[in-house]
Amino acid sequence: MKVSLDLLRSFLAVHRAGSVTGAAELLGVAQPTVTAQLRALEEAVGRPLFDRLPRGVTPTAAGDELARRVAEPLDRLAAVLTDEPGAAYARTVFLGGPAELLAERVLPALGGLVAEGLELRVTAGLPERLLDDLVAGRLDLAVTSVRPRRRGVVVEPLYDEEFVLVAAPAWADRLPGPVTPAALRDVPLVAYGEEAPILRRYWRTVFDIRLTRTPSLVVADLRAVRAAVVAGAGASVLPAYLCRGELASGAVRALLAPAVPPLNTLFLAARPGVAGRREVQAVRRALLAAAPGW
Repeated sequence: MKVSLDLLRSFLAVHRAGSVTGAAELLGVAQPTVTAQLRALEEAVGRPLFDRLPRGVTPTAAGDELARRVAEPLDRLAAVLTDEPGAAYARTVFLGGPAELLAERVLPALGGLVAEGLELRVTAGLPERLLDDLVAGRLDLAVTSVRPRRRGVVVEPLYDEEFVLVAAPAWADRLPGPVTPAALRDVPLVAYGEEAPILRRYWRTVFDIRLTRTPSLVVADLRAVRAAVVAGAGASVLPAYLCRGELASGAVRALLAPAVPPLNTLFLAARPGVAGRREVQAVRRALLAAAPGW
């Protein structure tokens, strides 16, 4: 089967834009051209790659699989064809993500690129706002704890964060026997947000019960939660990457070691119009390379 690069480029643009019209705008060609190329590719592979909707398209399983296989090679080829060896990064990259992850892991992973000349502007925020900014063109890339379901956003898994129930040694030493919700009854809880989403998820997945207690301390920054736990305010659930140093030093202790700890997948999302740019690809590759060590 012979398939030209033009057909694959048009297919990937449709997959990323969520519509033939959007793909034509990205590619700078007429809409009928994209439609014809997409039809030719579907005939070549022998199966539909998109389901047509009243407004736009949605990829079939075959379309998602093809996009997964061709996106990286096509983006690399585009970078090779447009780059000048040794040239500085041409444009600023606008990146968003959770404040804690940005400070603790993302920015250290990108320090080398900045030293090489990359200009970076970083915004911290919650998932929905970050995705709004991404779709509106205010961000090029976003790290989000919620899988984006919006059309036209390029998404890939970045990192599985593991959660740990921790407390300062003074509290850990007071706990009698196995750590259960009953044993934790007299230990104050420190929560991220009034709804305590991380604590509630941990109680549900590890203890198999619903958390009914009201946290004693609520603060909308996981680094502040960590600081409060280290200071002896009580127990909390933190991402392992955020308390690894404190666990190693003994400043906090893990109260449980469940066979299957709760996990949450973080995603790297990009807007399709910039996904193939050299500087955006450099940030993407740096984060994907660094994430396994977080």
